Amino acid sequence: MGRKPVNAKDISTAKDPAMRGSLAALQRAAALARETAIQTNTNIVIEKDGKLVWISAEELRRQASEVKES
Repeated sequence: MGRKPVNAKDISTAKDPAMRGSLAALQRAAALARETAIQTNTNIVIEKDGKLVWISAEELRRQASEVKES
């Protein structure tokens, strides 16, 4: 939590092709974690502003429906 965040531009311009692809892989993994949490009615934990935040399956469902509506 005390590390400097790497931004998408840094990764997208990396010389190593595996590093360039890692951002997309992390985004797919995060989406799958959200889907799994919704299906199993469990919370996920994320880091936001240096703090751990629990997000309920109910909140994830709400967020997913907002994305579908937009």
